[in-house]
Amino acid sequence: PAAPAPAQPAAPAAAVAVSPPHPVAGMAQDRPPIYPALARSRGQQGRVLLRVAVSAAGAPSSVAVVSSSGHPLLDRAALDAVRHWRFVPAERDGHPVAAVADVPIVFRLSS
Repeated sequence: PAAPAPAQPAAPAAAVAVSPPHPVAGMAQDRPPIYPALARSRGQQGRVLLRVAVSAAGAPSSVAVVSSSGHPLLDRAALDAVRHWRFVPAERDGHPVAAVADVPIVFRLSS
């Protein structure tokens, strides 16, 4: 009996062009978070990394802290601001699609 033919690798899938979502620059509602006065008076600084689920229409459908600044006041200020932002939605083959974007927010006191 003949040995079975070796399996042929599957043809590679066609690459799908995807552009990630990103905040819309210059829009009034896309203002940076307000530095909480209490956090400022306490000298609190830090970086918050938010994961934003962006709809195909460019609206944030959910926003969550991925990496905390270590200060709840700063994390909350970042969440409150980004929930009101508008985004350029991701695109797949030229069509808007829902996707996820990571958005870093840095709170730094000037000296």
